[in-house]
Amino acid sequence: MARMRAVDAAVLILEKEGSTQAFGLPGAAINPFYSAMRAHGGIKHVLARHVEAASHMAEGYTRAKAGNIGVCIGTSGPAGTDMITGLYSAAADSIPILCITGQAPVAKLHKEDFQAVDISAIAKPVAKWAVTVMEAAQVPGTFQKAFQVMREGRPGPVLIDLPIDVQLAEIDFDIATYEPLPVSRPAATRAQAEKVLDMLAAAEHPLIVAGGGTINADAADLLVEFAELTGVPVVPTLMGWGAIADDHPLSAGMVGLQTSHRYGNATLLASDLVLGIGNRWANRHTGGLDVYRGSRKFIHVDIEPTQIGRVFAPDYGVVSDARAALEAFVEVARERAGSLPDRTAWAAECRERKTTLQRKTHFDAVPIKPQRVYEEMNRAFGPDVRYVSTIGLSQIQAAQMLHVYRPRHWINAGQAGPLGWTVPATLGVATADPDSTVVALSGDYDFQFLIEELAVGAQFNIPYIHVVVNNSYLGLIRQAQRNFDMDYCVQLSFENINSPEVAGYGVDHVKVVEGLGCKALRVSEPDGILPALEQAKKLMVEHRVPVVVEVILERVTNVSMGVEIDNVIEFEDLAIAPEDAPTALALLD
Repeated sequence: MARMRAVDAAVLILEKEGSTQAFGLPGAAINPFYSAMRAHGGIKHVLARHVEAASHMAEGYTRAKAGNIGVCIGTSGPAGTDMITGLYSAAADSIPILCITGQAPVAKLHKEDFQAVDISAIAKPVAKWAVTVMEAAQVPGTFQKAFQVMREGRPGPVLIDLPIDVQLAEIDFDIATYEPLPVSRPAATRAQAEKVLDMLAAAEHPLIVAGGGTINADAADLLVEFAELTGVPVVPTLMGWGAIADDHPLSAGMVGLQTSHRYGNATLLASDLVLGIGNRWANRHTGGLDVYRGSRKFIHVDIEPTQIGRVFAPDYGVVSDARAALEAFVEVARERAGSLPDRTAWAAECRERKTTLQRKTHFDAVPIKPQRVYEEMNRAFGPDVRYVSTIGLSQIQAAQMLHVYRPRHWINAGQAGPLGWTVPATLGVATADPDSTVVALSGDYDFQFLIEELAVGAQFNIPYIHVVVNNSYLGLIRQAQRNFDMDYCVQLSFENINSPEVAGYGVDHVKVVEGLGCKALRVSEPDGILPALEQAKKLMVEHRVPVVVEVILERVTNVSMGVEIDNVIEFEDLAIAPEDAPTALALLD
C-alpha cells in the first residue's frame, strides 16, 4: 500500500470521483492541497478573484451538466466565510458542490490562531454536511462520504475543512482499489404510479408542474415522453424551465407572481388537478395558497420526504427521485395507451391562450424600454443558447419574454438569488461547456457586485456574452418601495467626472470591462441592440474573452407582478397584434 500525504489521497479521490475542475485561490493554510493538485495534474483550476465568486463558479459548473460536481477551494478564515453565500445558494437549489478550506493546526483550533474560525459550525445550516477533519487517516473516508452525501437523496453541498497538519500528515492509501460509495434514491412503486395515473384520468383539466428536481435528475426526456403519452400540458417552474421546450405543443407557460406568463397563470387557474414533480411550491410560483389551490387536487412527487406537505398538504404524495418516478409513470402510461383520456381539446385550449395573452415587447422609445432587449435577444440567439441569470427586474422580465428549449439552458439562482452571482456562475457554466454560446443577463447592480471576476474570463480565455440592462437603479427594490411611497437609497446614478458620455448613469461599465481585459459595447437606441449582439458573437469568437453588451434603459420601468396569480398587475400596454410581440412563439391572430 502506498504511503502518501493526506492531501495526495484527497486529490486522487477527487479524480476518481470525476470532479476534475476546481475554482478557488491558494493561501498559506491550503497550500499543501494545492501542492498535491500540482503534483498529480489531474484537476484543472481556475483562479478566482474572490472566494464567494469561486463558490458560484463551482455552482455554475455543476448546474451546466448532469453528473458534474464543481469544487471550490480556499484558505482558512475569511475564505470559508466567503463561501457561505455559495453554499446557501447551492443548498437552496439542491446543487452539489464541494467546498474545501484550509485550517489552522489541530492543536491551535481553540487558541484563536490567525484566521482560525470554526467554519464547519458556521457552514452547517447551509450545507448537507460540514466537517473539520481532525485525523489524517480520516481524510479518504471523509471525501468518500462527501460524494455520497452530495449525490444521495436531495442533492446539496458539502464543506470539508482541513487543518494544515492533517493535510501534511502521511497515511497509507491505495487509490487503485478505491470505489465511490453506493448512492440510493427513493423510487416510486408500481402501485403509486397506477394511483397517479388513475387520478390524472379522473381529472378533466390536468397539468404537470415540472420543477428543478426534474432537471437535477436528468429526467427531461422522460417528462416529455410522459406528457406526450398522456396529452397533459406542462408548466415548468423557473428552476425547471427547459425541461420541456417552450415551443413544444404541450408547453403551457410558466406560473407565478413574477417570472410567469399571462397564459400560464390562466391555464393553472383553469386546471382541476396538478401533478408536481421535483418542485417545492415556492411562493414566487404559487402566490397566495387559497387562490393557487382553489378547488383543484394536487399530487406531489419529491425526493425528500419532508418536502411533501411542507407548504401545503397534497391530495397524494410520492417520495421518489424524479427520474425514477417518471420511469414508473411512463411504464404505466404505455400500458394504458389505448384507454387514456383524450386531452386534445384541453391542450388546444391551453395553446389558444398563447395567442391571446401575450405581453408587448416591441417598443421604439428612447431611452430603450427593457422589453425590446429580450425581443432582440430572441432574434440573436438560437435554441442552443444557454442563459444564466440571478435576480432583479432583468431576470423577472427575461423569464416572461425569452425562450428556452433545452434542460440546463436556463441556469438561475432560484431561491437564494444573490446579487453578483451571474458573472462567476456564467464563468462556471462556460468552463463546463466551452463549445456552447453562453449568454448572461444582469441588471447594473448585479453586474457590479462581482465585476472583477471578468478578469478571470480574460485570463483563462472563458468566452461568453454578458447583456447588462442598465437603468442605474436598484429596479426591483425601487418597485417594491412603491408600497411605502418612497424612492430611497436605490439610485445608482451620479455624474461621472471621468465619463461625461454616460450622461449621469454613474459607472462607466465599458471602461471598467475593458480595464479587466474584456470587450464591451454600449447601445443607446433600440435598433442598435441586434447589431451589437451580432457583433458580440464575433468578438467572443475572435478574442476568446467575455464580451459585455450594455444597453442603456429608461430609468423607471415597472415590471408585471402581483401578490396573487389571478391579480398580476400589468404596467405596460399588452400585445394586440403580431407586430407587438414579433418574437413570441405563438403569433397573435
